[in-house]
Amino acid sequence: MNKKLVVILMGAPGAGKGTQGKLLSEKLNLYYFETSNVIEQAFNSAKETDYVSIKGKKYFFGKEKELWLGGALCDPLFVSYLVKGKIKELYGMGKNLLLSGSPRTLGEAKEIMPLLEKLYGKKNIKIILLEISAKESIFRNSHRRICELMRHPILYSEETKKLKICPLDGSKLIKRKGLDNPKIIKTRLKEYSKRTLPLVDFLKTRGLKVEKINGKGTVAQVFKRALKVLK
Repeated sequence: MNKKLVVILMGAPGAGKGTQGKLLSEKLNLYYFETSNVIEQAFNSAKETDYVSIKGKKYFFGKEKELWLGGALCDPLFVSYLVKGKIKELYGMGKNLLLSGSPRTLGEAKEIMPLLEKLYGKKNIKIILLEISAKESIFRNSHRRICELMRHPILYSEETKKLKICPLDGSKLIKRKGLDNPKIIKTRLKEYSKRTLPLVDFLKTRGLKVEKINGKGTVAQVFKRALKVLK
């Protein structure tokens, strides 16, 4: 790790965190750390009756998965437990990080940010907030598909709307079950406004700058804005 760097992407559901995160991670040679994938993998490898004990309390995978599938956020301590474990593992491997979707709540931030600051240094943490409207979020999510194998997000457009196979790995394109229907998206937007946006002020109190950029436009346009902020 010649130069330490952590990039954190924030934004409403469908703001482009996944798409921009993959592009930026490749451009800047960062490990792409998507919290939703970490959580999904944990759920897939655990039984519903499995649990982790954190600060004297049991957190059952079945209950947390139920919240997640309903569009609500999992308990911050449960998410932080998974995320911090992965961060420590990657740091030990000498990886710089791009975090997409974490921290997502004040509780998570209080657990995760001190660890990132300790390992990577506060001056090496860059935060970008991708801003889009609620209307745009609902449209993007309700039309979004991912590939079955590598989970690549395929943005909806005139060119892609008839695609059935991922052009990157050849697997079937699917919709995320439950998470991307309009009712669930509205729940996720409420959660974002109530529990994620307040993080901006919290991060500022820690001496961290949050750069806001317009998340609407083509992928290339948003990518250019993000790179400008990071450079």
